[in-house]
Amino acid sequence: MAIPVETFHLSPSAQGTLQARIQQMVAEGILAGRFRRGEKLPSTRKLARHLGVSRITVTLAYTELLANDYLASRGRSGYFVSDNAPEPPDFGTPPAREERVDWDAALAQRFADGPSLGMSKPADWRNYKYPFIYGQADPSLFDHANWRLCAMQALGARNFDALTQDQFDADDPELVSFIARHTLPRRGILARPDEILVTLGAQNALWLAAQILAAGRDVAVEDPCYPALRQILRQAHSRLHLVPVDEHGLPPEHVPAGTRVIFTTPSHQCPTSATLPLRRRQALLTRAAHLGALIVEDDYEFEMSYLTPPSPALKSLDEDGRVIYVGSFSKSLFPGLRLGYLVGSAPFIREARALRASVLRHPPGHVQRTAAQFLSLGHYDALIRRIGKALAARRRVMEDAVAQHGLRVAGRGAHGGSSLWMKAPEGVDAAELAEALRAQSVLIEPGVAFFSGSDAPRNFYRLGYSSIPSERIGEGIARISSGLKALM
Repeated sequence: MAIPVETFHLSPSAQGTLQARIQQMVAEGILAGRFRRGEKLPSTRKLARHLGVSRITVTLAYTELLANDYLASRGRSGYFVSDNAPEPPDFGTPPAREERVDWDAALAQRFADGPSLGMSKPADWRNYKYPFIYGQADPSLFDHANWRLCAMQALGARNFDALTQDQFDADDPELVSFIARHTLPRRGILARPDEILVTLGAQNALWLAAQILAAGRDVAVEDPCYPALRQILRQAHSRLHLVPVDEHGLPPEHVPAGTRVIFTTPSHQCPTSATLPLRRRQALLTRAAHLGALIVEDDYEFEMSYLTPPSPALKSLDEDGRVIYVGSFSKSLFPGLRLGYLVGSAPFIREARALRASVLRHPPGHVQRTAAQFLSLGHYDALIRRIGKALAARRRVMEDAVAQHGLRVAGRGAHGGSSLWMKAPEGVDAAELAEALRAQSVLIEPGVAFFSGSDAPRNFYRLGYSSIPSERIGEGIARISSGLKALM
């Protein structure tokens, strides 16, 4: 590997002749571990031109480094870091430097000082035997072979423009076409291409909607809800009004007067899994119309409706154009894909497209085209059917085990899903329970982060079953039961 000539810079504060300074610069790069054994240095002519010095000066510096065994010469191939060059010493972790910047005064806005999302998981979660965590892909179910094939096809000559060109603010037309013709009609939604925007996952879609619709306005959100949504809205300086959900989801009559935007998860409430009944959906649309409010519908996980067909999307009932619909392929394919979409009236999508372009132009063309190939060739639907069968089997085992050990289910998806919302006895802190269970190779998700306020209940937790095989569920639930008894 050749070391780029741009890597070399003469320090203006260095002492000595130009030859000595060049020699020191190369030696320090080797001793610091930036230049590795066997790597090729720039030619004397190229380095001299880059540094603005004579070629003989660089040649003399290289010659001295050859003599000291820092460099080796390989005939006409040039100069290389010697195989006998000194190994860089292990200095350990660099000491903390003394900061001379007052960061409290320097930061114009703060984004890291909000409440913790509380949704982190160990990086080595796959090493835990009983990982009841939500939203992670099961490699045993994913169609690696066909995804790899589609990625290779997306790299082909026919797709070269989609891969390499800067499309500015445009999306892959094949992906947009599939969303319009196949994905949205399954939710009862009809949309034109100018009413669809591809995003970097659902969270990016929610951020765009918040910036455009909710900045500085009164906003109603469910309580509990997706923790990142509250953070997104706070960053937009929205005035949050928390609406407690019940066993049927968001009560429309509790949306306060003055609300301009309503954020909701009607088909699969996050995290309780409650499904908003049709009558409530119609009532929510009526309430929004009365308030002159818009609705942002996060329809995550609708593909996981393996028990009964999903309820019609709120957007499909919308006759006024006041519902903004958020969908995602990241939940059904794999979370690292970060591919979602926004659906709304053309004026809104035009603004969302402009805002997205100012931040990231568009999601990578290769990712979009690979997904379009995977979807259009039928691999996606086959994958959804396979995942649905696996989750249905795991859910049966989960519910049997939960019932056997007397654990309380606070919410379960009526149509399917991949998690159960659980409630521990009063006085039990689910965060303490989670910490104790880790020692037994069990991972659960404490629920406090989904609630707002310092007095949030601490005895809720979520059990995901997308990442744990059926044969381990029973023993995992037994350990959770034992852990609960130890804390009571």
